Amino acid sequence: MADEALFLLLHSEMVAGLYRAAEQGEGENGRCTTKLESMGFRVGQGLIERFTKDTARFKDELDIMKFICKDFWTTVFKKQIDNLRTNHQGIYVLQDNKFRLLTQMSAGKQYLEHVPKYLAFTCGLIRGGLSNLGIKSIVTAEVSSMPACK
Repeated sequence: MADEALFLLLHSEMVAGLYRAAEQGEGENGRCTTKLESMGFRVGQGLIERFTKDTARFKDELDIMKFICKDFWTTVFKKQIDNLRTNHQGIYVLQDNKFRLLTQMSAGKQYLEHVPKYLAFTCGLIRGGLSNLGIKSIVTAEVSSMPACK
């Protein structure tokens, strides 16, 4: 439980620190999102390397996505993805109905404009993990009502 609180605090401080530096003229807001995504990418690569060292090879993309939804997500966010959908043409939609990094924010719509900066690290995390498993991907996040995200 303590490690979860530390992760949430670290993530919040990473986001706040990067955007605070941007406001003081050390960077642009667009670069902050890119930096967060890059940090997540590197962490995702490292985590997947560690998590899959004793795992048998995956048969296909769907098996990789199931691993991401069950094992990877459970290890990082202490719960499985709530829903995984695919069109069987390479597009996967992962849905978390109570995403931990957004639960601290109000459920109202007044904070929806700030959501992308809090999801950039996680998008990078998934993209980095998939990259290390041999899948080139584009990862985007969408929030219509907090704390759920796709």
